[in-house]
Amino acid sequence: MNHFFNFIIKYNNEIQLLLFIGLIFFSWNVENALGIITNYKKWKHASKNVGFIFINLPGQFILGLLIIKTIHWTGVNHFGLLYYFKIHNSILLFVCSFIMLDFGEYIYHIIMHKVKRLWMMHAVHHSDEVVDVSTTLREHPLENIVRLTFTLFWVLLSGTAFWALILRQIIQVFTTVFAHINYRLSDKTAKIIGLIFITPNLHQVHHHYMQPYTNSNYGDVLSIWDRIFGTFQEMPAEKIVSGVDVYMQKKDIGNFKSILKIPFGKYRISGGKQDKITTMPNHDEPTLFEKKLSV
Repeated sequence: MNHFFNFIIKYNNEIQLLLFIGLIFFSWNVENALGIITNYKKWKHASKNVGFIFINLPGQFILGLLIIKTIHWTGVNHFGLLYYFKIHNSILLFVCSFIMLDFGEYIYHIIMHKVKRLWMMHAVHHSDEVVDVSTTLREHPLENIVRLTFTLFWVLLSGTAFWALILRQIIQVFTTVFAHINYRLSDKTAKIIGLIFITPNLHQVHHHYMQPYTNSNYGDVLSIWDRIFGTFQEMPAEKIVSGVDVYMQKKDIGNFKSILKIPFGKYRISGGKQDKITTMPNHDEPTLFEKKLSV
């Protein structure tokens, strides 16, 4: 087991990169074969998201180093809740670390929705008019820095070991891509898995274009936090429209440059819950939003 952990730690970055590339490739082809949405140009859509990979690299590198130094400091000084409770069993240590970090991600996600300027950053991710595996790449560099800063804080507070954090991140890669895949599980399967984990069905509700659904299903890997704290929502597939009601126009999301400017614009508040779609997007080509208007 120690050899396995040492291998994971030594080749952490390479493993995560290969896993991410492999999962994106696999999920992309699953979407092509079984995707629930076919009325959009997939490559054109992905081209607006792939650029975020490169502009997020500097922030990820710097914050990654700070997180490693933080873990080293907590280890030397035995700082954090896990050290306080003197948890030594490897399996129990990982389970506790995983739960604490996942709860931290839930809190972080709520904060990104509730604080105005942070929401403007997070709206970049939510403004995607079709949720598919390329949406996982769509994170503004400012939010990337905020997210990793929160991760650093959760690591400091919990006293998570480096190997536990790495294993948790590997699991997170799988679940993040899975949650954004352009495919829905059967209702029965989704109900069972969704009792504990975030499924594509649940995360698609989170990407619905209006409140209160946008402000629901905040869970990262686990759905239990949404059930415990009353932020859990379900919605029939045929009613889901991806995007944000105040960011439906081409001038806002028509290209990579316009998407990148969203956090620096004037704060826009959602129109709230409505039974019918009343705002027509201004795209050159039909989108899921327009298709569902005609259903």
